[in-house]
This record gives sequence, structure tokens and C-alpha cells, in this order.
Amino acid sequence: ALRGVTLELEEGEILGLIGPNGSGKTTLLNVVSGVHRPVAGTVRILGTDATGWPPHRVARLGLARTFQTVRLFARLTVLENVLAAAPRGVNDSEIAGLLEMFDLTAHGGDRAGTLPYGVQRRVEAARAAVRRPALLLLDEPAAGMNEAESEQMLRIIERTRELLSASVIIIDHDLRLVLRVSDRVHVLNEGATIAEGP
Repeated sequence: ALRGVTLELEEGEILGLIGPNGSGKTTLLNVVSGVHRPVAGTVRILGTDATGWPPHRVARLGLARTFQTVRLFARLTVLENVLAAAPRGVNDSEIAGLLEMFDLTAHGGDRAGTLPYGVQRRVEAARAAVRRPALLLLDEPAAGMNEAESEQMLRIIERTRELLSASVIIIDHDLRLVLRVSDRVHVLNEGATIAEGP
């Protein structure tokens, strides 16, 4: 699914990863995050060779991600979903600040499975951000959102980068969002890079 893709991400950079369906975007995130083991090539995260590592080891290096399809604990509340991913040492005020940043304070006690789709997307992003990642992978965070929700997600991504000093890779078919939020764009087609630049 991938053919000789080389991708580098600077500290604090937001990189938009775009291309048609089946171009290898999600596969690339799966390789970086340890979901898929590459048959060739190298994955380096923060200077560490993480090639072929399982996801839990990659996560310990400071990587967090979301997925194309929402993967929440539907019966748990929003707060419980975020707490489930929180590392040791995260205090109540930090959790409250995170819920506020993702505009989820009013939904803290709601069961995740009962929420509208756009809110569920924000819960998933908050659950990834609570890990204070150095590298955040967002796979179609605005999928299925209307224009107002997409605009809200754009602001959240920018604030997340600022507050966490995180590098972000974002995949989305909402090119308006990707082009507005990204410092640089990397374009894949049929598993290969076809363009890259500001």
C-alpha cells in the first residue's frame, strides 16, 4: 500500500496528509503508530527507531492518535473516556481545562454513545490530547461534520498544537480545513508521494 514514502515532521509543525481514497494515508499512520508492521523502511519517532514496535510501545514515546471511525467507550461518560487515556499525574484541573478547550465541559457527564457525531469526534480528539503527546495523528477528525463543526475543529487543532507544543499530522478530505490549518502538505497517490510543500 506504500511505495517509498519519506515523510519528516518538524517539532510543532502541522502537516496535512492528503490524497484520494486508497492512496495510503491511513496505512501510513498505521505504520507510524505501530498498528501495521512495515516490510521495509524505518520509522523514527523523536530520534528513536520504532520500526515494527507494537502500538503501546509507540504510544510511550509520545504518540497519540484518532481513527477514521470513532472508537469511544460508548457506555462511559465523556469524562470517563478522557480519564481512561490520561497518564499518571494528570490532575483534575488539567482534565477540566482540556474539556473546556475541546468545548466538552457541558457534556462531561453524558454517555459518549448518546452524543451527536461531531461531539464524539471532539471527545476522541480530547482523549488523544490528554496523553500530552509530542506527536498527534488525526485521521479525518472533521469527517461528517458540517461547516460550523469543521471550523470549531480547526480552532481546536490550532489550540492543541499551541498548548501541547505537539507536532500534528492531519488527514482529512475537507481540503479547506487542511489547507487552513497546515504548515505544510504532503500528497499521496497509489501509495507514493506525488507532491509536498507549503
